[in-house]
Order: sequence, then C-alpha cells, then structure tokens
Amino acid sequence: MAMEFDKKGIENMTQFVLDYVEEIKELLSSNLWENVFLNCSKNEVFVFWLLYRKNEVNMTEIADYIHVPLNTATGIIGRMEKDGLVVRTRSKEDKRVVNIRFSEQGAAQFDLLLGEITRCGIQVVSSFTKEEIDLFYRMTAKVIAVMKQENRRKEAPKKVRKITID
Repeated sequence: MAMEFDKKGIENMTQFVLDYVEEIKELLSSNLWENVFLNCSKNEVFVFWLLYRKNEVNMTEIADYIHVPLNTATGIIGRMEKDGLVVRTRSKEDKRVVNIRFSEQGAAQFDLLLGEITRCGIQVVSSFTKEEIDLFYRMTAKVIAVMKQENRRKEAPKKVRKITID
C-alpha cells in the first residue's frame, strides 16, 4: 500500500529529513570519523570500495565501475595517488595497462574506517529486537527497490527527434 502525499505531507517529510540530518550530523563530524575519507569525493569512495573488493584493478575497470570516462577516472586516481592513498603500476604482461591498488597508507585508512563502521553497526543492530531487525531489513530492501526503480526511470531512453533535411 503506497502512501500519497499532499503539499502539507511533502512539507512535513522535508522537515523530517532536515531534522534527521541535523540529528545525525554530530555523529558524522565526531573525532571517530576524522580521517582522510571525509575529504574524498563520492567517486573516490567508490574506488576505495572497488579496491577493497578486488585488491587491484586497471583504469578501465575503475571507469566502468564508477560510470565515468577514462580521462575522468585518470584524474580521480591522480588525486588519490598525490594524497598517498593508491599506487599505480604498469602491468608486466602489457605495459599499456595501468593497475591501481591501495598504498599502505590507503589500506590502513580504509581498514580503520571499515572497522569503525562495523563497530558502530554492531552496536546499533545489537540494540534492536529480532522484530526490529526484520523490519529494518525489509524497509532497507524496499528503499533500495524504490531507488533502483527511480534510477531505471531516469535512465529510460530519450526519444530521438528526427529532422528532415531537404
């Protein structure tokens, strides 16, 4: 059963989101989270996640994963390399291929962040009852499904306008 929102309902929902962000902003700015990742862009965070999952990737894999052109991925990796978070190496099999992996500093920073997220997640979930955990997972699945549907709607092919040339 989907809920319908009138103008007042939308205003209330907007205020709820604004109030919620105000409540959690202190959690996001505490000393626990003060590390290099707060200065990273969304794409840089996705690169970290990809490196965590695959250990080493090439530039094409990065560009495909974060849905950007290869030259944009190269710029992102350049900034991350300058910050000492990743290292570039040439493939031994094909010198044209550049592989990217965590630097020691980048791996250590990511491990700290992942450990902190895990610790906080365990604290939160352990405070839930079994029923709340089940509800949380169902609601999260629904949020993901709605967001995927919205993304598919936005990615719908655009009509091509044909112009007749005489």
